[in-house]
This record gives sequence, C-alpha cells and structure tokens, in this order.
Amino acid sequence: MEGENIKTRRLRSATAVIEEWNGTASSKLTKTATITIAGDTVRSSAHRFNHLSRRILDAFVPEGFPSSVTPDYVPFQIWDSLQGLSTYMRMMLSTQALLSAIGVGEKSATVIGATFQWFLRDLTGMLGGILFTFYQGSNLDSNAKMWRLVADLMNDLGMLMDLLSPLFPSAFVFIVCLGSISRSFTGVTSGATRAALTQHFALQNNAADISAKEGSQETLATMIGMALGMLLARITMGHSLAIWFCFLSLTFFHMYANYKAVRCLSLATLNCERSSIVLLRYMETGQVLSPNQVSEMEHVLPTWMTSWTENRVNYMHQRVRLGVRISSLTSDEVVDLSTLSSSYYNKGKYIPLPRKGTVIIIMHKDSTAADVLQAFMHALVLAILIDKDGSVHSESQSWIAKNYEDFVIKLQSQGWRTERLLSPSVAWKANWFTSSSDEKDD
Repeated sequence: MEGENIKTRRLRSATAVIEEWNGTASSKLTKTATITIAGDTVRSSAHRFNHLSRRILDAFVPEGFPSSVTPDYVPFQIWDSLQGLSTYMRMMLSTQALLSAIGVGEKSATVIGATFQWFLRDLTGMLGGILFTFYQGSNLDSNAKMWRLVADLMNDLGMLMDLLSPLFPSAFVFIVCLGSISRSFTGVTSGATRAALTQHFALQNNAADISAKEGSQETLATMIGMALGMLLARITMGHSLAIWFCFLSLTFFHMYANYKAVRCLSLATLNCERSSIVLLRYMETGQVLSPNQVSEMEHVLPTWMTSWTENRVNYMHQRVRLGVRISSLTSDEVVDLSTLSSSYYNKGKYIPLPRKGTVIIIMHKDSTAADVLQAFMHALVLAILIDKDGSVHSESQSWIAKNYEDFVIKLQSQGWRTERLLSPSVAWKANWFTSSSDEKDD
C-alpha cells in the first residue's frame, strides 16, 4: 500500500506536455494548442491567432506550401499578382473610354448600334484566337517564358486600342476590333503558358491544387484592382492628360513586373534554347549548368528584339530544323540522305543533314521522345563542328557515341528533366531501308 502511494506521488510530481497540431500533410502541420500537466495542475495555451492566419493562408497557397512547390513559385507569384493588379486598374480606364466611344450616356446612341459594335468586337476576337492557336499553338509549351511576356504585351496593346478608340470616331470599329484580336492572343497564350508553368511548380503532383489557389490569388488581385481602378477612373474623369499619364505609368510598371516574373522562373525542362546552352558549355568545359544558371543566360524576349551579338549561344538552336519533310528536299539532298542512311545512320532513328547553313533533322517513323532529344543534340554538335572545320558526320557520330550518355547523366544530376525535348511537335517522319537483288543469268 505504501509503495503504491509513493508511485502515485512520483507520477504527480512529473510534468507532462501534450501538444495539438493541425494539418493534412506532415510538412504542413501547425501547432494550435499546448496542454501542460504538473501534478494536479492543468494549464492550456491555444495559438488561435496563428491557427487562424494559417487557415486564411491556406485559401491562397497550395497544400504543403512551401515544400510542395518549387523555390521560384513565391517570387513569380508576387510579381504576377502585381502585374495583374496594374492590369485591372488600367482596365477600368480603357473600359470607361470604350463605353464612352460606343455612346453610353448619350441620347443619340441606339441600343442596337452599341450591341452590334460590341458583337463585332467579340467576334473578331474569337476568330483571332482560333487563327493564333492554329499557327502558334504547338510553340507555346516550348517557349513558355517568351510567350508569357508576349501575352501581356498583346494585352497592353489591346487596352491601348480601347483607350484610343474615342479619339478616332470614324475608325472606331476597326480600332476596337484590333484591340479585341490582340486580347484574344493574350487569352490563348496566357492559358497555355499558365498550364506549363503550373506543371513546373508542382513538386508533389499537385498541379490542380496550385491552379485552384492561383485562381484565388487572381480573384483577390482582381477585387483590389477593380476597387482601385474605379477610384482612379473617378478621380481622372474628364482629365485626358491625367488618364493618359496614369495609363502609361501603369503600363510601364506592368511590363516591368512581367519581365521580373519570367526572370524569376528556373525551368528544369529542356527546350531548344536551353539545350543549346547546356550542350555548348558541356563541350567547352565538360560541366553541365544547373537550371538556375541557364535561366540567367536564356533570353525571354522574342529573338527579333535582341541582338545577335548579345549571346551567340542563345542563337545556335535556330540553325536546327526538326522534323523536315523529305518531299521538300532537293535532288542532291535526297542523294545525300540516301548515302547517310546506308552508312552512318542505317540503324538510327534520325538523320541530321547539313543544308544551306542549317542542319535539318529527318526523324524515323518509329522514333521516341528520347530519340528526338538525342537527334536535336546531335544536330547541334554537327552545327558546331561545321563552324570549326569541314569534318561532319563521322566526327559528330564519334562525339555522340562517346559523350552523349555521360552528358544525359550529368543533366539528370543537375535536376534537368531529360525524358523529352520541349519543341514543336514532329508531324513529318520517314522510313528508310536498303535492299539488294541478285540477278541470275540463264
């Protein structure tokens, strides 16, 4: 009996701590309360404020944040939200000008006239979106950074057209249709590049969650931007100079924020430009650059806006054409193709062929995504060797056989995804084989 009392006193003298944690993922647990038991005394402390703030944050960030997304997610989203805020503020100014040009508030304006003009504006935008998708749809995924920037530039142009429309009443319909077409490019491009970037950010197969939370962030930016835009429109109403000053200032900030946003991105997928950057550095030093290092070197502006002398490595990939039709080759090129298929590449899944300062690639009909990546790398090697000397296929074949496997392993160790090359889809392929017949004389 006495031993049990001693045991009970020891248990009461000990201090026990019980913690309450909240969350659905181990990387996302948040302590919400602590209960301390000392003898017969029970003390509890709740972290209600931290719990509430975390619950609010969960509506705008993916589950498991920050470990469930890539490190460039936060800076990109900050700059993306800022550019979205400026967009909605400018939208109020441009919409006000557009409605004024249509005749809202004027007794002479007719409902049917305004409706027809609005319908024509939307119709041209729809047609423009379809045409843009037809011509550029396959390129959006491979150049997500550049097209993301181009999309917002086209959106700025569309808003500018709306703001200009009241100044040219005789050309009103033409101007607003141009603006609608410009914005249709933005809709197609922005949606396609957003899908590619969402896949990049997702580290735990949580692309749907990231997309949903991006929608929440955009909704919040929209509400704030619309409120500020309405205030700005009311303040500047009737003051043309103030309207243009605010619009142009917000436009310059919008483009700056977009440029900073895409510069924050460190994509680990290989497209044509990133492939040329890492390959040339590997051939020079034997080392493979990381995605972060390459992101600082690749250009995000369209090539016609950059200088050839800015960085030669960024333009080497433009000398390679992937998936060329054999029916478009000349007779001499067909002879060269036949020779190559029976010698160097008789069992290969591609044939690189020098042609007028470029290297075209004929893909085999049984080629895989890995073959497309190797073919492009091989063509780059061939283009580099042509610049140095006249030795072409034998030397390039030797380099690929000796170094390509090691190159891919080093790419993977640096975090690059090597399962495919982000490039326009290869629609044209070919098949080659040689046959011989023995003729017998009777």
